[in-house]
Amino acid sequence: MPASPPQLWLMKSEPAECSIDDLAAAPGQTLPWVGVRNYQARNFMRDAMRMGDGVLFYHSSCAEPGVAGLAEVASAAYPDATQFDAASPYFDAKSKADAPRWLNVDVKLVRKTRLLTLKQMRATPALANMRLLQAGNRLSITPVSAEEWQSVLALLDMGGYMPRAKR
Repeated sequence: MPASPPQLWLMKSEPAECSIDDLAAAPGQTLPWVGVRNYQARNFMRDAMRMGDGVLFYHSSCAEPGVAGLAEVASAAYPDATQFDAASPYFDAKSKADAPRWLNVDVKLVRKTRLLTLKQMRATPALANMRLLQAGNRLSITPVSAEEWQSVLALLDMGGYMPRAKR
C-alpha cells in the first residue's frame, strides 16, 4: 500500500514562550509542543497528526504575527508533562497520570523563513478560506490545505517544498 500524503498544519506559538529561534536553538532542533489546552487542538494531535506532517510555525500574540518558519511533526502524540507540574502555567489538577487529558507532539525545524505577516496573508486571495483567517478562529492548531500550503510557500519564494509522508 502506498504511503498516504502528509497532513499539513498551522501551529501557533507566542514567541515570548517559544519562538522559531528557540526551536532552531533546541537540541536536535526539536521541541515538544506543550501547553495545548483546547480539546479540538488536542484531538488534531491525537487523531490526525503523524510523523512527517508539515507545519507552518506561526508567531501569535506579538507585535507582528505571522508565519516564521517551516517545521514537521517529529513524534506521535504523548502526554504533555506540564499538565502534572504544579509550577507550570499549564498545570491541570484534574488530569491524572493514569488518565492524562492533554497531549503534545514533538516538532522539528525544517527551515526558518522571513516573516510572512498576517496582513500579507489576509491580502492574498488564495488564502481567503484559510482557517487561520476566519473570524473567531482562536485555535492554536489548524489544518492547512495543500493549496494554502503552496500559496504560503509561493509568498515566501520557497518553491514547492512538501513534507515527506511517514504514515
